Amino acid sequence: MAGDVSLGVWALLGEPRTAAALEHAGFDWVLLDQQHGHFDDRAVRETFEHRGTPRVPMLVRPRANAADLIGRALDDGADGVVVPLVDGADQAEAAVAATRYPPRGGRSYGPLPHLEPAPDAPAPFVGVMVETAAGLADVDAIARTPDLDLVLVGPFDLSLSLGTTVDELLADDAPDAPLRRVIAACRAAGVRAGAFGATEPRARRLVELGFDFVVAALDTSVLAAGGDIATRVRA
Repeated sequence: MAGDVSLGVWALLGEPRTAAALEHAGFDWVLLDQQHGHFDDRAVRETFEHRGTPRVPMLVRPRANAADLIGRALDDGADGVVVPLVDGADQAEAAVAATRYPPRGGRSYGPLPHLEPAPDAPAPFVGVMVETAAGLADVDAIARTPDLDLVLVGPFDLSLSLGTTVDELLADDAPDAPLRRVIAACRAAGVRAGAFGATEPRARRLVELGFDFVVAALDTSVLAAGGDIATRVRA
């Protein structure tokens, strides 16, 4: 995931062929959402069956920070995971450990054809989501978790936890503003600073603030944007 800013698309619909096609839509990565989206195990598995030659990283957000759920996402073919609702460094470490085989972690090996462990195989990408006041309070320690790649802000849940709104959270320019605290923690630890934008104005604002791993669109908005073709043809 090279480059200054990595822009991704967040898939909610749970339709495997549509999700696989997003890999060709010009984004830097694709994420399949099992927590709030319609991706059950079968939909995730079928998405990777339709994938073909990988073009960009394809990640999964499991339903929870649980070793079995994280392991299943990786077994299905995910290049990495973004784990929701991480409130402390101990939970971040648990998420990372669930992606690593022993001795680094506790991931269970399943004898599937595409899972033969290779010493030189790249380790799965691991991100954790800071979405609560507790997570924000421990963000420096979370970001320093060994082998962690990303801390991603969930601004909707975080704003609820802090008693504010998403727009107020995004507009806060104070040096110690919550979003700036996350960015500072990530930079100090040498990991990606991510955030869920989903709309173009919010994604632009997050990039302006300094986030370098941003959800720029949803699968639903990508499909809706295709309606512009019909408008242009009618014109």
